[in-house]
Amino acid sequence: MNTDTVEIWHGDIAAEYAHYQNYWRVLDAVEQAHAGKFNNDVLRRRYVVVRGRLRHVLAETLNQPPDKISIKKAEHGKPYLADTPELAFNLSHSAGTMVIAVGWNCRLGIDIEDYKPRSSLAALADKCFAKEEITYWSRLSEAEKTAGFYRFWTRKEAFVKATGRGIALGLNHCVINPENQTEFLRVPAGCGQASSWHLRDIALGPGACSALVTDKAIAEVKLIELASLKTEYMV
Repeated sequence: MNTDTVEIWHGDIAAEYAHYQNYWRVLDAVEQAHAGKFNNDVLRRRYVVVRGRLRHVLAETLNQPPDKISIKKAEHGKPYLADTPELAFNLSHSAGTMVIAVGWNCRLGIDIEDYKPRSSLAALADKCFAKEEITYWSRLSEAEKTAGFYRFWTRKEAFVKATGRGIALGLNHCVINPENQTEFLRVPAGCGQASSWHLRDIALGPGACSALVTDKAIAEVKLIELASLKTEYMV
């Protein structure tokens, strides 16, 4: 994997249920205990599949068994690799789709949202968008507003995930330039210069919005289907 490339693995969560027991066995004790707290069987199975699939992606990247990878959490809860901190990763899932971003020597965040019309979009925009973004979004036609909202939302989510601070950082404080939506106008204090952050929308098919944010320029974003992942690490 080239260090100037970010790989984005994507696929259907439900399609992975056939490997559920394999995924359960590679989780560490903390992950298994967390899975056991779900009373809802669907949510529990989804958690196990998502975490198990993440471990297999990391295993292929590092050429290590998935159950031997040590995943820890930073101060604000963002996962990182204790033994290989230079490998950055982030995951997101929505409805039945999951995405995993992997890159070297950078901070990165990814988000995906399955979008559909909601009566609350205007209220959410007022709460989470900056004035420049609200002005731009309010001028969109009604037919464009749903997709337009989620494009801004996923970019903001990807940014706060990349920082490791999460949504508490304030979505309205990371401001995307409506005139050039691959760049930020402003970012929160303590996050460096807005120009240091790089944004890409990720095309994953109709009905889904996805975005990647990194703190360095990326030469290539490589999309890989999870179904193509090798199974040699299945235990």
